[in-house]
Amino acid sequence: MGFMLRAFRYRNYRLFFGGQVVSLIGTWINLTATGWLVYRLTGSAFLLGVIGFASQFPAFILTPFAGIYVDRWNRHRLLVGTQIASMLISFVLAGLTLTDSISIPWLIVVSVCSGIVTAFDMPARQAFVSVLVEDKRDLGNAIALNSSMFNAARLVGPSIAGAIIAVSNEGWCYLLDGVSYLAVIAALLAMRIAHTPAPVARHESPLQQFREGFNYAFESRAIRSIITLVGFVCLVGVPYSVMMPVFAAEVLGGGAHTLGFLMTATGGGALLGALWLASRRTIVGLTRNIAVAGALFSCSLTAFALSRVMWFSIPMLVLTGFGFIAMVASGNTLLQTIVEDSKRGRVISLFLMAYFGTTPIGSLAAGALSARIGAPYTTALCGVLCLAGVGWFTSQLAAVNEETRPIIARLGAARAAGQSS
Repeated sequence: MGFMLRAFRYRNYRLFFGGQVVSLIGTWINLTATGWLVYRLTGSAFLLGVIGFASQFPAFILTPFAGIYVDRWNRHRLLVGTQIASMLISFVLAGLTLTDSISIPWLIVVSVCSGIVTAFDMPARQAFVSVLVEDKRDLGNAIALNSSMFNAARLVGPSIAGAIIAVSNEGWCYLLDGVSYLAVIAALLAMRIAHTPAPVARHESPLQQFREGFNYAFESRAIRSIITLVGFVCLVGVPYSVMMPVFAAEVLGGGAHTLGFLMTATGGGALLGALWLASRRTIVGLTRNIAVAGALFSCSLTAFALSRVMWFSIPMLVLTGFGFIAMVASGNTLLQTIVEDSKRGRVISLFLMAYFGTTPIGSLAAGALSARIGAPYTTALCGVLCLAGVGWFTSQLAAVNEETRPIIARLGAARAAGQSS
C-alpha cells in the first residue's frame, strides 16, 4: 500500500490530490445532473448528444493551442484562474435552474463557456503534476493516482446527484458543484512551489511553437500511435456515456437512481483500473496493457449494449470502466515518461484533444444515430468499431516497443543508480 501511494510523500501533491477529489465529486454531480435535466426537459437522445457536443467541442478546437500557453505561462497561476472561472459557471447554472429560468439554449451557452475553460485547464493540470512530484521516477504513480482520484469522484458523485435530484431538483447539484471548487482553489493557494520549469522561449510565434510540438509528437511512432488510438476510441466508444439516461429510463425501466447506479458502476471499474496501474512497480509492458485494456473495454461495452437487465449491465459497466481507464492511463503514463519537459504542455494538449476533444463529435453522431436505430444498437456498433481500432494498435506494437524500450532501459538504469547511491 505504501508503494502504491508513494506520490503522497510530496506535500504539494497531497494538497493537489485532496482539493481535486472534492472538486471532481462536484464535477460528476454536475455532469449527472445535466444529463438528467436535458432528458427531463426534452426526452430527446439527440439533444443529449447536442449538449455533450457543446460542452466538449471547444476542447477539440482550443486544447492544442492552449498547450502552447501552458508551456509559456505559469501553470500554477493558470490553474487558479481556471478553477475560479469554473466555479462561477456552476453558480450561474445553479441560479438559472433554481429560478426555473433554465432552458436548452441556456444550457448550450453555459456548456460552451465551460468547454473553453476546460481547454486550458486540462493540459495545465496534467503538465502541473510533473512540478508536484520532485522525483520523476514517481511521476507514473502520480498519474495513476490522478486517474484513481478522478474515478473515485466518479464513483461518489453520480450517486449523490441521483439522491439530490430525487428529493429536489438539479439546481442544488450545480450549487454544490460551485462550492466544491473552493477546496481546490484553497489547496492551490496553500502550495509552496520551489521550482517550476522555465517557460519556453517567446521569440517564436505561437504558430511556430504549435508546429514544433505537432511535429515532435507525430514524428514519434509511439506518441502518434497512442494519441491515434485514444482519439479513435473516444470518438466512437466514449459517447455511450451520453446515452446513459436512455438506458436508465427506457432500456432498464428506472429513473434518476438507476442513472446514478449505472454511472457509479462505470466509475467503480475505472477506479479499480487506476489503482491497479498505481500498484505497478515498473512501466515495462505498458504498451501491451494498452492493447489488452482496449480490447476489454470494447467487448464489455458491446455486451452492456445488448443487456436488458440490471444484474448483467452493472458488471459489464464495471469492466468497461476498468478497461477504458487502464488503456488511457497507461497511454498517459507512457507519454509523460518519454516526452521532453519543454514540449510537455503541447504534447499533452494533443493527447487531451484526442481524449476529450473527439468525444463531442462522437456524442453528436451517436445521439443522431440513436434517434434512428436506438441507443442499444448504436452502443453495440461503437463497441465493435473500438475493437477494430485496438486491432490496428496491436499491429503497431513491435515498432512502438522498439522506440520506447531504450528510454525505459535508461530510466531503469537511473533508478538502479539512485537506489545504489
